[in-house]
Amino acid sequence: MKYTMTSIICFFLVISCNSEKKKTIIEETSKKLTIAEKIANAHGYENWKNVSEVKFTFKVDRDTIKGQGRSWVWRPKENKVSMSLGETQISYIRHEMDSTHIAADRGFINDKFWLLVPFQLVWDTSATISDPVVAKSPIKNEDLNMITLLYGSEGGYTPGDAYDIYYDENYMIKEWTFRQGNSEAPSLSNTFENYRNFNGIKIAIDHKKDEGKWNLNFADVSITLD
Repeated sequence: MKYTMTSIICFFLVISCNSEKKKTIIEETSKKLTIAEKIANAHGYENWKNVSEVKFTFKVDRDTIKGQGRSWVWRPKENKVSMSLGETQISYIRHEMDSTHIAADRGFINDKFWLLVPFQLVWDTSATISDPVVAKSPIKNEDLNMITLLYGSEGGYTPGDAYDIYYDENYMIKEWTFRQGNSEAPSLSNTFENYRNFNGIKIAIDHKKDEGKWNLNFADVSITLD
């Protein structure tokens, strides 16, 4: 009888442990993602942990005039940045840079932001993100989901700026409006188009204005994984 009771107790202990494990798994898988996380994941954020190097050239083309562009090599795990602009070559480590690198770093932060704005929604924890609403997009006048990314009035190179980000039902960004200093009037509105997949990271290559003769675009993009 003692053996039987011991067996029953062990049985219920095993059942209890299995139930707790299942409960933990269900809780973890059902964790609600934020809008920022959903947008980032739609653009391949789960692959970012394996990225060792990012290369790209930031260009602005106007009518038939092709921009020269700034070319960047970024090694995020080392926080190392290299820039090429004409005959100018600059390399620095961001957490060790001095005042001679400020101008280059401003350019890097701007260009990287355009390239990887879906990930900036997760990275920029100092910014606030509004609840989503349905709104007309500024360029194509489509009904899309919209959130506003607002930076604080202090810190960073451009404090107080706001971005209205328009995304579809798949959480892919389609357009945005930049509002300098959180002004009511738009400072710049652009499309996000010509998405390409670079080792699982989805990047919009072209960002056009309403008239289509102005295009902020990326060339020579490559993403290397470990």
